[in-house]
Amino acid sequence: MAIRVTEAKKGMVIRYEGELFQITKYDHVTPGNWRAIHHLNLKNLKTGRQKDVRMNTSDQIEPVFLDSREAQYLYKDSLGYTFMDNENYDQFVLNAEVLGDTMNFITENSNCTVVFCDGEALTVQLPGQVVLEVVETEPAARGDTVSNVQKPAKLNTGLEIKVPAHIKEGDKVKVSTETGEFVSRA
Repeated sequence: MAIRVTEAKKGMVIRYEGELFQITKYDHVTPGNWRAIHHLNLKNLKTGRQKDVRMNTSDQIEPVFLDSREAQYLYKDSLGYTFMDNENYDQFVLNAEVLGDTMNFITENSNCTVVFCDGEALTVQLPGQVVLEVVETEPAARGDTVSNVQKPAKLNTGLEIKVPAHIKEGDKVKVSTETGEFVSRA
């Protein structure tokens, strides 16, 4: 069942030119007194490649209905990231190019939501915030705690973010998965 391109939303998965794509950016542009143009940035869910598409208001897209299941992230090897389905204990590998920066928010042996289409694993769906542990940061300098001074910190997934001066090694922090920024202490 096709829908009009005006109903497209960021994050939606569509079938375009016979392949599955996720809409990573959607812009509706009306230049002067011309007709409206819809800019879609698409990410191929098998190869991870990006594609820019321009469509008219009358064009249609085919949304894909997805199934999501809980899975446990096990390890990374040369093939990609290995996960285990929590229901039937099947293991599957997701490509590093497809996941991109998603794995900066997932630790080994943690549970996450994996998106499937027609029985094939496509990508990992992240929550809005995750709790990670600070493994490396500088100690706070005396007097810096009064102002809003931020310092670099390395988390247990390898992600580097800026944190307030009062955060020290071993602290658990909440990080936004959309922006990759510090939210609060956990």
